[in-house]
Amino acid sequence: MVPLNWYIVLSTAVFTIGVIGFLMRRNVIIILMSIELMLNGVNINLIAFSHYLQDPRGQILTFFIITVAAAEAAIGLAIIIALFRNKATAHVDDIHEMQG
Repeated sequence: MVPLNWYIVLSTAVFTIGVIGFLMRRNVIIILMSIELMLNGVNINLIAFSHYLQDPRGQILTFFIITVAAAEAAIGLAIIIALFRNKATAHVDDIHEMQG
């Protein structure tokens, strides 16, 4: 059986990669993928603790997080496609110029 510490290290690494990608990249699609990585890091942590404590609540919460992440990805991509049609770019700085 894999120890709990390995799952915590894995989820921390995935979450950290997501945070770095969110803070460093300027492409909106990469930012959305980084948010998904952060959510998956949290999901790994929830499932590991749920399995370790023999409590299914963490696994149930993970299903809700996956559902919200799918809706967020669909809505986010629809917004990005609409902005790309108007501005012909997917960079955050150029989208910021569209205010007001």
